[in-house]
Amino acid sequence: MFEGQPKGLWTLALANTGERFGYYTMLAVFTLFLQANFAFDEKLTSTIFSSFLMFVYFLPLFGGMLADKFGYSKMVTIGIFIMFAGYVLLAMPLGKDSVAIAAMAGALLLVSLGTGLFKGNLQVMVGDLYNDPQYAAKRDAGFSLFYMAINIGAMFAPTAAIKIMDWAQTSLGVSEADSYHYAFGVACASLIVSILIYYVGKSTFAQVITAVKKDAKATANAVADELTPGETSERIICLCLVFAVVIFFWMAFHQNGLTLTFFARDYTATTSTGVESMMFDVTNLVAAIFIVFGAFSLFQGKTSKEKGIGAALVLLPIAYLYWNYTNLPEVTKVSAPIFQQFNACFVVMLTPVSIALFGWLAKKGKEPKAPVKIGLGMLVAAGAYLLMTMGSLGLPAPEYDAANNNLHMADVSPNLLVNTYLILTFAELLLSPIGISFVTKVAPPKYKGMMMGGWFVSTAIGNFLVQIPGYLWGNDLYIVWGTLMIICLVAALFIFSIIKKLNKVA
Repeated sequence: MFEGQPKGLWTLALANTGERFGYYTMLAVFTLFLQANFAFDEKLTSTIFSSFLMFVYFLPLFGGMLADKFGYSKMVTIGIFIMFAGYVLLAMPLGKDSVAIAAMAGALLLVSLGTGLFKGNLQVMVGDLYNDPQYAAKRDAGFSLFYMAINIGAMFAPTAAIKIMDWAQTSLGVSEADSYHYAFGVACASLIVSILIYYVGKSTFAQVITAVKKDAKATANAVADELTPGETSERIICLCLVFAVVIFFWMAFHQNGLTLTFFARDYTATTSTGVESMMFDVTNLVAAIFIVFGAFSLFQGKTSKEKGIGAALVLLPIAYLYWNYTNLPEVTKVSAPIFQQFNACFVVMLTPVSIALFGWLAKKGKEPKAPVKIGLGMLVAAGAYLLMTMGSLGLPAPEYDAANNNLHMADVSPNLLVNTYLILTFAELLLSPIGISFVTKVAPPKYKGMMMGGWFVSTAIGNFLVQIPGYLWGNDLYIVWGTLMIICLVAALFIFSIIKKLNKVA
């Protein structure tokens, strides 16, 4: 699984891991911060949250255009420093007045601008590593591994946010509203780590930087000569059709920071006991991940040493989990933001399963092409919201007290949300890394940065539409979840209706 990948993949992945850790630490508590610090209601919170996500994913279009002209590495470096400035501004406890609101808006703009320069261009650099013929067949697997690595940062982010906030409240005596700024401070530190990784490991991807700075224009023109104007147009049209479907996936997927977090806060049990409670300790999730990786090494290892390492990676985490089980507290507190760790955990855990499955199918000549995987991803996402619809039947609509504070309406088992995140992760692995790989493969070379920006624009539009279910919050829950389920189904039907056209260029 890890063999035969270019060294630069790991450097770029780890640099992105640090950035994603900061981003998701901030995102895990952001909507709750808006309500706790500024007393915004769900509708205004939804608008701010979705608008921020929209700009985070819309601005890579312009970041890609700038990189096509000035170089990808340069834009990545500038972007990370701009993001850092935004997180610093969020970390400053400026109160609740109009100045604080303006500072918050300014911080979001800086984070969006910085991400626009950083995110897409780093992924184009990853794609360029696979232009070398010796790595070409590893492109999809490489992007899956890249996607897995960056989710390691996202997996620890909710725990980091909760722990630092608890520490600030108990040790420093700050209020809950002010404790959020400490979580934003963690994001600042993570970006410092990210930029250090990028510069220390620069030699591992030097060939990509050289190609971008000196030879990109010549290479693009040479390959462009091999594509007729009709072929170029066909590729762009096919990519735009995929982008149209991606819009609705991200609308559904990014409910993890909005309506699914509202459900965690208002409808999910706030405590857990027994084996179930173990999943709320991130170290137990890490142990489970080691077991999965150890099992692959044990059964696929070619030498006795590899099999021995695999056995150790299985047995030691099992012993750790048993020890943790025997020392469980009577009751474990369950905070709403903690549920956001599960998606990232499942990405890391299931990526080797996904790579092994598609590798096995490829050997048999039956691996589905990227557009088919994307369509299947939409169907799986619909299944996640079918589960939420079924699990919410009989629950009352949200209610509020006299001060317009949310009331805790029920104590639904946390397993409902955890299983929903599991299904959404299956959908994400079918769609997101495969889609990014598809863009880097199909995009006409001289429009590569712009087309990667187009992927993010579609994500941006989807993120802006995230607010629609937020506006539906307050109605019966089956309306919220049923709307998302139907949208995913319609998008899946659309992509399968044009699958022959898309497979032609895949």
